[in-house]
This record gives sequence, C-alpha cells and structure tokens, in this order.
Amino acid sequence: MSEHNKRIVQRFNQQVIVEGQREAFDDLVGEDFVNRSSPAGAPNDRESLWHTFDQILRPALSPLQVTIDDQVAERDWVTTRKTITGVHTGTLLGIPASGKAVTIAVIDMVRIAEGKYAEHWGLNTLAQVLSQLKQG
Repeated sequence: MSEHNKRIVQRFNQQVIVEGQREAFDDLVGEDFVNRSSPAGAPNDRESLWHTFDQILRPALSPLQVTIDDQVAERDWVTTRKTITGVHTGTLLGIPASGKAVTIAVIDMVRIAEGKYAEHWGLNTLAQVLSQLKQG
C-alpha cells in the first residue's frame, strides 16, 4: 500500500502541479479533501487546492517543474520533500514578472483514502521567495 500511495503523490505532482491536468486532479483528490495548511479563514477545500496551482503557480512560473527529493510512506500517509522551480515570467501573488529563477522548498504530508488525497499538511518557502522578489 505504501508504494502505491507514493505513486499517487508522484502522479499528482507531475500531472496536476506541472502539467495542469484537471482530469488527473479529479481522479486524485477526494470530494471531501481538506487542506489543513490553509491560512485561517481561507478556503481549504479541493477547489482551493486546484486554484493554487492553476491560477497562482503555473501562470507565474515557467517552465514550472517539481523535483521529489525524498518520499516516505507509512500506512495511509505519504510525506514528500520536494522542490518547485521555474522562472518568474508572470505575476505571482501581485508581484510582476521579474525573469528571475525561483525555487520553492516544500514538505508535504498527504493522507490517502481510497486512492485519493483526503488531507494535506504542508510547509513551504513561498513567503521567503515573495520577499526576495519584492526586493528586486
């Protein structure tokens, strides 16, 4: 089961985050998905997860790439340390394109239920990246 769950997360990272495949997203994310890392008061459902990649990251970073650095799976949990990279070619959370290379370090914990993302916890360095981009 653990290896199967790792493959689900790997598929999500490639087909959803990198390629923007809505069909893969619908296949891989449960209807009752909850993003436990959403800021207080912000949406934490499956559509807000899609929005993060489809409306925020992919339009701002090209070519957007995800490299899985480490991955550990136990029971229904998969923890992934990954790096999201790209060139800042579009507006990113209000910051106009700078042409700079961007690297976002991420650690995710995903609970898989019935072959789909059920819950997510995560930490990333996006805030530091935004601060660096604002400084020019």
